Amino acid sequence: MTILCVRFQLPPMYEAALPGLLGLLEDFTPVVEALPPDGALADLRGAERYFGRDAVELASVIRVRALAHHGVDCAIGAGPGPMLARVALRDARPGATCAVPEEPDAVADFLADKPVAALPGIGAATARTLCEYGLDTLGLVAAAPLSTLQRLIGAKAGRELREKASGVDRGRVVPNGVSRSLATERPFTRDELDPDRHRRALLSAAEELGARLRALDKVCRTLTLTARYADRSSTTRTRTLKEPTAHSAALTGAAYGMYEALGLQRARVRALALRAEGLDPAEQASYQLTFDPLDEKARRIEEVADRARAKFGPRAVMPGSLAA
Repeated sequence: MTILCVRFQLPPMYEAALPGLLGLLEDFTPVVEALPPDGALADLRGAERYFGRDAVELASVIRVRALAHHGVDCAIGAGPGPMLARVALRDARPGATCAVPEEPDAVADFLADKPVAALPGIGAATARTLCEYGLDTLGLVAAAPLSTLQRLIGAKAGRELREKASGVDRGRVVPNGVSRSLATERPFTRDELDPDRHRRALLSAAEELGARLRALDKVCRTLTLTARYADRSSTTRTRTLKEPTAHSAALTGAAYGMYEALGLQRARVRALALRAEGLDPAEQASYQLTFDPLDEKARRIEEVADRARAKFGPRAVMPGSLAA
């Protein structure tokens, strides 16, 4: 096992702590890939030789240092590759490391009983399609004829899915930095099936992000939606905006579009999160003139609402559907 997938137990809206925690990982290896808002992948191949410890032992040291220096606990998955480490993380609890064995037969056994949604990149719609044909575990997917999978989800996707379900992990850790971003999450008090409640949560999150961006005189170029499910899996979608914006209506529209594309009609959603990325100073952004009086009116109303929130608090002005 040479790859760790670490999820730090960060409080909501505390993403500013992630760069410092990445620095902690870089004390062990320079090959660290940030997974905002709260995670990272770390390739420990060189570190295992240098420190004379295996990945699970180094994970324990990382956890102790995160607690001692940052007051943050973490859950860690370990595996021969980044995909397997991320799958292992699903089974890890805070304060513990879940490790995938390295032997191919043991890897296959580890994956066999897991739901298809346990694989990174498998969205709710794909999982639902596979389940409708009785392919509800990775073991069943690995045993299915390749032609069947390709007929259901496409040639390339079917081939890649069968490889991953069989434990073939061709991924690698790509070192990167933490892009400047803002994020917010809307957890539900219970696993939520109601699309109307999902949309209200997205509206609330987009309103908050827009207000925070405008307060910082920033605009964002991309928006990312993450849906977290009852089985602790998640799906992420990112959309590049037509133009850099801090306009709440534009952020809401993009969030709704990504949500509809996920096809969550029957998904038990535990939380929805939005992240604004690619931040630039508002004065450096270029805007396309629309000459739409309704759009201009909405922006003027937004400015008035921002002033009211600054004076009376964030809940002083909000969309009517959120006030109900």
